[in-house]
Amino acid sequence: MKILIADDHSVVRKGLRSILVDSYPHAQIEEVGDAMELINKVAKEEWTVIISDISMPGRSGVDAIKQVKEIAPKTPMLMLSVHAPEQYAVRCIKAGASGYLTKESAPEELVKAIEHILTGKRYITPDIAEMLADAYGEDIDKSPHELLSDREFEVLKLIAAGVSITEVAEQLMLSVNTVSTYRARILEKMHMHTNADMIKYAIKHNII
Repeated sequence: MKILIADDHSVVRKGLRSILVDSYPHAQIEEVGDAMELINKVAKEEWTVIISDISMPGRSGVDAIKQVKEIAPKTPMLMLSVHAPEQYAVRCIKAGASGYLTKESAPEELVKAIEHILTGKRYITPDIAEMLADAYGEDIDKSPHELLSDREFEVLKLIAAGVSITEVAEQLMLSVNTVSTYRARILEKMHMHTNADMIKYAIKHNII
């Protein structure tokens, strides 16, 4: 059994490794610290399961899922995040992830989730199942930020967190002009006018 852990915090990686070693003492467990390392590892080797943080340096977590699934479509991928499920869970599942856990629940649910996704099924908690059902409903019932593309949502979160357009471009490896275009689309879709409007919205909806 080969397990790949991807997280930019070494303390988190060590904690996950400790949990996994107890349940899978003979497993080969390797670690990477960013999205590019993750993608390179997947391109070079086959893995039984991948456990990855949603927010790592290099590129958006949803983009990383899509790239991993292009390279290794049959490899189950379990996403971990400090973010509440309503922020990222549906986007991750739609992108191809096999499950989504908050880091808070990981110590209790990690092994259970792995065992479940290794059977070929998705590990979806009842609250995420409800979100998925809602996500396939009518757009009229959705909040404005749920109508954004994955990339637009990433840009919204960063701008609302006070990150400059230049820094957003660096973090997402895009041009400043491209980020500015995304910003304009976000404002149009959400019927807003300024970054301050985005910040107020993000705080109100617990996006940041």
